[in-house]
Amino acid sequence: QAQLTESGGGFVHDGGSLRLACAAYGDIVNVETMDWYRQAHGGERESVAGLISGGHTDYARSVKQRFAISREHGSRMIYLNMNNLKLDDTATYYCYARILTDDLKTNDYWGPGTEVTVFA
Repeated sequence: QAQLTESGGGFVHDGGSLRLACAAYGDIVNVETMDWYRQAHGGERESVAGLISGGHTDYARSVKQRFAISREHGSRMIYLNMNNLKLDDTATYYCYARILTDDLKTNDYWGPGTEVTVFA
């Protein structure tokens, strides 16, 4: 089995910055993909940023030019640098990963989430 854990959430003034981190650990053979999602209170979970094949990145329109996802090659950690935060960025941020574990099964995993609150 594998687990994900996020860190780096907190309270920040609008216009400020935060850096989220997500670590994958457990009986891991390969982490195929790692992405960031978020869910605002009362809203649906939405994709925020993802790493796609070839090292390319994909972002939700609302966070383009402000957020940056990164992962070192072969690393089991990803980061989300969030700049110029806005009130609408307030949400619980979740790390998602598709992981091959040593029982040779590939499954989807979610972290417990980290809260980001942007205040005026």
